[in-house]
Amino acid sequence: MSQENSQTAGLPTLSSSMIWMINFGFLGVQTAFTLQSSQMSRIFQTIGADPNNLGWFFILPPLAGLIVQPIIGYYSDRTWAPKLGGRRLPYLLLGTIVAVIVMLLLPNSGSFGFGYGSLAALWFGAITVAFLDLSSNVAMQPFKMMVGDMVNDDQKSYAYGVQSFLSNTGAVLAAIFPFLLTLMGVANKAPKGVVPQSVIISFYVGAALLVITSLFTIFRVHEYDPATYAKYHGISEADNKEGGNWLTLLRHAPKAFWTVTLVQFFCWFAFQYLWTYSAGAIASNVWGTTNASSVGYQDAGNWYGVLAAVQSIAAVIWSYVLAKVPNKYHKLGYAGSLLLGAIGFISVFYIHDKWTLIISYTLVGIAWAGMNTYPLTIVTNALSGKHMGTYLGLFNGSICLPQIVASLLSFVLFPMLGGSQVHMFLLGGVVMILAALSVGTIHETYVR
Repeated sequence: MSQENSQTAGLPTLSSSMIWMINFGFLGVQTAFTLQSSQMSRIFQTIGADPNNLGWFFILPPLAGLIVQPIIGYYSDRTWAPKLGGRRLPYLLLGTIVAVIVMLLLPNSGSFGFGYGSLAALWFGAITVAFLDLSSNVAMQPFKMMVGDMVNDDQKSYAYGVQSFLSNTGAVLAAIFPFLLTLMGVANKAPKGVVPQSVIISFYVGAALLVITSLFTIFRVHEYDPATYAKYHGISEADNKEGGNWLTLLRHAPKAFWTVTLVQFFCWFAFQYLWTYSAGAIASNVWGTTNASSVGYQDAGNWYGVLAAVQSIAAVIWSYVLAKVPNKYHKLGYAGSLLLGAIGFISVFYIHDKWTLIISYTLVGIAWAGMNTYPLTIVTNALSGKHMGTYLGLFNGSICLPQIVASLLSFVLFPMLGGSQVHMFLLGGVVMILAALSVGTIHETYVR
């Protein structure tokens, strides 16, 4: 790469175009994730799932991530397959192929004649969700690791900012697909137990986008071979091949790894309830229905897609604001963003007008920007190049574990709060306040 110049940290300076290519496939991966998160509750309630049992289905995605991402990190640290792209890209290729197949199957969970509310339909949906999240995690992790592998400290905030921008752009596209398709005349209503065509086609479009954007990254990015990687990071080639016991690595993880994990726990706990209960809460508060087969409920599902797009647009704009915050004010920007998100969560409980909900989800988007801007930057700055992929895979536990805990606790908390999906937003707001307060435990460090 002729555009590279030596840096203090050893890693070269990359051109902006290369940083964009390293991250470009993230747009497609996030499209897949957002289609899953914004439409999964709608799909399962459409095919007959009891709202009180939604937690079971929402356990599957984070459980998959908790298991898969450390494994991908561990083995990709030790992989070198130049004909398949290098260390991380072979896993991106594998994850993309499987994710596309599953994206074509998931929205058809109610279209194979299993019957409304049947165990067969629900199990088919649950299994396809699990495979979609497994494959999406395999496809997602390489992007996070390639930034840690290839981008120096001076460019890292920019690189993760690009990743955040592409992530939120993919989220916007995914969120508005059903709404736009409905406006174009695609059916948003289907027989009882069948997912509408507006949702099914959205998944097909998302699958195509995942393939196109991932191929850009696969063909345009050339990862560093093991010797070059070791040279740039100031380590030996053996450092990533020897040891690597997960418990040992966790014991020696920098303090920033654990303090950011505490913040992450509260954030992702709250957002699990946002994804699980948004469609039902909006349907109840605005459309006055809890019947998943009704036109009102399906309209609420589409409107949640629009609100998810609003959230992502707000996150894109706020990410630019956070990018201009000086390093010494990072914690203030982080905590402030999460606190505004808490207000957004709580406000959903009180709002019965669909347009006013735009304010609520704008505030939630501000929190989402903080969650995507700061954690990986703080953690990767505190890590050396040793076992980078494994550490980032383990750090993904700070995203997955709180979602699992939130889903399990929902079986107690949901009936305790009156069996109301709207009440879960009050709980989410309280948890986001705890997240904002826990930012005070973070102390940023840098490894040169």
